[in-house]
Amino acid sequence: MQARLQWRKFVSNFMLTMTAVCAFVSVAVLFFILGYLLFNGGTSINWAFFTQLPKPVGESGGGMANAIVGSAKLLLAASLFGVPIGFLGGVYLAEFSGGAMASVVRYAAEFLNGVPRMLREGAMALGASKWQTIATVIVPAAYRGILTAILLALARVAGETAPLLFTAFGNRFWSEGWTQPTASLPVMIFTYAVSPYEDWHRQAWAAGLVLLGLILIINIVARTILSRGIAVPR
Repeated sequence: MQARLQWRKFVSNFMLTMTAVCAFVSVAVLFFILGYLLFNGGTSINWAFFTQLPKPVGESGGGMANAIVGSAKLLLAASLFGVPIGFLGGVYLAEFSGGAMASVVRYAAEFLNGVPRMLREGAMALGASKWQTIATVIVPAAYRGILTAILLALARVAGETAPLLFTAFGNRFWSEGWTQPTASLPVMIFTYAVSPYEDWHRQAWAAGLVLLGLILIINIVARTILSRGIAVPR
């Protein structure tokens, strides 16, 4: 019995040690990548990067003001179309649809957001309709989880490159309206990174650092909202 207990302790300590080693290696690689990006991108960021258009090939300097504005426009368009569809679709699957997929979505939403079932039952017991219960009880109780999901989705959209190559196309000048090719940071990073020009490589590092900072800020805001817990309406 003593030998078995010692063996279990050895296995437990060994696995804890291996877990710590794997975590350290993963974090070390992440910090190395972030440090490399900060070293190369930080030295290339200046005021002109945020205020000027890209320079023609052969001229040094310039910036990516059009790409920064273009990324903001794309995020706004994605929010206007995606957030209402995703939100209403999630509400329908969780509250109205009776299929197996709806059950999974409903269970996951309640598990992640901690919305007590008694809130729904209490509201309906007081005579509230289904839609009144959803609008005045369920959504307010889960709004932090919903807002966190929206922010994380926008962070994912901000870093996407492949879809923008076939939709936004890119533009080295200011975009004329919402239906014309638009510059964006991910596409500019890709274009500049694969080019043979050293100055473009420098600006690609700077753009990568700016995009990473944007995504980091969005994630910090999402984590802050989520860490405050779920407000239960009274």
